[in-house]
Amino acid sequence: MRPFEPLFQNPHVLTILGNFWPRGHDFTPYPLQNRLIRTEDDTQVLVQTQRPKCQPVGEVVLVHGLEGDGNSGYICSMAYDALNAGFIAHRFHMRTCGGTENLCKTLYHGGLTHDLRSFLEQTRAEGRGVPLFLIGFSLGGNLSLKLAGELGETDLIAGVCAVSTPIDLGAGAKRLRDRENRIYEQRFVDRMRKRVLATGRFSATKLNACKTLYELDDRITAPSFGFQGAEHYYTTQSSIGFLDGIRVPTLLVQAKDDTFIPFEMYERAGLATNGHPNKHLRLIVTEHGGHLGFLSKRSPRFWIDEIAIGFLQQVISEAKADSAAAGSSNAR
Repeated sequence: MRPFEPLFQNPHVLTILGNFWPRGHDFTPYPLQNRLIRTEDDTQVLVQTQRPKCQPVGEVVLVHGLEGDGNSGYICSMAYDALNAGFIAHRFHMRTCGGTENLCKTLYHGGLTHDLRSFLEQTRAEGRGVPLFLIGFSLGGNLSLKLAGELGETDLIAGVCAVSTPIDLGAGAKRLRDRENRIYEQRFVDRMRKRVLATGRFSATKLNACKTLYELDDRITAPSFGFQGAEHYYTTQSSIGFLDGIRVPTLLVQAKDDTFIPFEMYERAGLATNGHPNKHLRLIVTEHGGHLGFLSKRSPRFWIDEIAIGFLQQVISEAKADSAAAGSSNAR
């Protein structure tokens, strides 16, 4: 595995550039198919699917972060590398994201795994016979890890990669209130208010009264799902409480200087020293990288894409080796 050599060492520079760095990928060979997936009688989510030119070696579902979508830079570059590696790439949108505000009965939250699981089940039922993976970014990483923990022993997914993930949602929300993160939080809050307002279920007055992410979660998100406030939502929906149940190969990648995520949550989970008792979990730690800002000094620029796709390829290779060994043993 190529070590991460950051283009810059300032976490804020990396965080901002990681989002806005021009990708310049030519997706002409991979037409984008927009699909509305019904996950409940009155809920549809958007999935954008692209297929490689070769016979697919697997499928990967990319799950965006807070107020992201299929056009987020980290989604685009990961989809491109996945396609070039022979994977079908699905850009999964959480409820009310990607222009689906009026197609969902509720909002989304960081632990709402029902829609993602429904899509995975529908994809598996299509019967392509190739392994299915999750790659989650930030809040999408929490969603992916939580679902893997809920599934436990499963053949629905073959592995998970989670990047810059707030495995403790409460600690992440608290960090966003720090002075150095004020500009980021305001951007998140503005986007959340605009999206929630577009659903037509909340007034502008009520939304504008929420000045922080915590207040939006406490007054809007939590009550919408029956949680007893933000703290109850964060405590019950954080993936840190579901890591023990994961039974598929899982890679977490986290920068120590992440501007949004205190690294202490990984230390508390026993992951920082790879001391977690769950043998299926592996954590790669970098000194620098900010939040989703793994821009490499050397080409290829998007280091995290190389790491994640390499991980999927390794899981496939090891599964084939195990299958071959089992077949050889049974033949004796």
